Amino acid sequence: MGAFKITGGLPLSGTVVPQGAKNEALQIISAVLLTPEKVTISNIPNIRDVMKLIELMGDMGVVVKQLDEHTFSFEAKEVNLEYLRSDDFRKKGAALRGSIMIIGPLLARYGLAYIPEPGGDKIGRRPVDTHLRGFEALGATFDHLRDERYYRIDAKNLKGTYMVLDEASVTGTANIVMAASLAKGTTQIYNAACEPYLQQLCKMINRMGGKISGIGSNLITIEGVNSLGGCEHRMLPDMIEIGSFIGLAATTNSEITIKDCSIPELGVIPSVFKKMGIEMEFRGDDIYIPKQDSYKIQTLIDGSILTIRDGIWPAFTPDLISIALVTATQAKGSVLIHQWMFESRLFFVDNLIDMGAKIILCDPHRAVVIGSNRETKLRGITMSSPDIRAGVAMLIAALAANGTSTINNIEQIDRGYQYIDTRLRALGAKIERID
Repeated sequence: MGAFKITGGLPLSGTVVPQGAKNEALQIISAVLLTPEKVTISNIPNIRDVMKLIELMGDMGVVVKQLDEHTFSFEAKEVNLEYLRSDDFRKKGAALRGSIMIIGPLLARYGLAYIPEPGGDKIGRRPVDTHLRGFEALGATFDHLRDERYYRIDAKNLKGTYMVLDEASVTGTANIVMAASLAKGTTQIYNAACEPYLQQLCKMINRMGGKISGIGSNLITIEGVNSLGGCEHRMLPDMIEIGSFIGLAATTNSEITIKDCSIPELGVIPSVFKKMGIEMEFRGDDIYIPKQDSYKIQTLIDGSILTIRDGIWPAFTPDLISIALVTATQAKGSVLIHQWMFESRLFFVDNLIDMGAKIILCDPHRAVVIGSNRETKLRGITMSSPDIRAGVAMLIAALAANGTSTINNIEQIDRGYQYIDTRLRALGAKIERID
């Protein structure tokens, strides 16, 4: 098990380039199973979850070649379906939340899939009902082997249909889109997710020969085709990492330029941070965050406290709620953070309270943050990362705090942020990786 040792209180400065998008990568890499032809993907982040999925592809029989540090080619000419019933697959699949994304393409191409109950962050209940009910609507049947914590899904003759999703699940929508891309007839998915990463998947499938329309809306239409071919695809920069660097700059009173942000794809992320008083300047496709001795949280028009809540795109992404919360601790003013999707995501605030932050945890979904306006500095402590995003929020707090902090269980952070300690040191942070 690894840990970060951080000496905080130092202003940072410099330029940082965001990695490729983690949440896009898990969809796009799974989609290579839709075709026997070569698919080349660039801007792949070198992070634990993504590398595990690439390793899993190789174990399944996909020919994987690394062309450079962030570019891979994949050829899924022959997929070993028997491997899906092995103990090795069960162990690796259960350890990776993104493993569920292989079901859609496997059903589309082979009519059969096995998957263990997927793991991932411990942030609350994350049911897979949207995925399975969507496959069921297309004609699939599934067995849940509860004692073995395993699913078997059969779909010999997928047929297009109209469906309304119970929730606009991003991974659920992506999985159903991949399954429907080779189904007979036309599928319409209403209440579909419309995140930029899902749009990227749909555009990629269209370049492979698919017929998907309504991209970017909550009504997606997929005309099934007989086969799909190879293509090249470049992933977007990770919007969660971009938001994390915005929060980092403000919280640590630093001057940072974030390069190549694909700003039009960021949605409300910049405007939410601006409501927290953070100044930023768009320079082409770069975001410049100046050093600010003070940043003031806005109130609503009637003077009441600002509420930052997560929601389905284009609302504020839940993956940045932890970052917004820690950023508010050093602001002037107060804010209500409402994280309604996952009931365990705010529990890390106990660590921030131990560091001296003024936070009232109202219930599992809501917290009031009373900003100190830097008048009361956070203090370094020892803590443990419960999930990817909370881990980075703790890291930002540690970099802003006086004294030394230790963050244990940093494997969680490594699942979502590549070379984070190396890149922070390049900005002037005092951080080291220890056993």
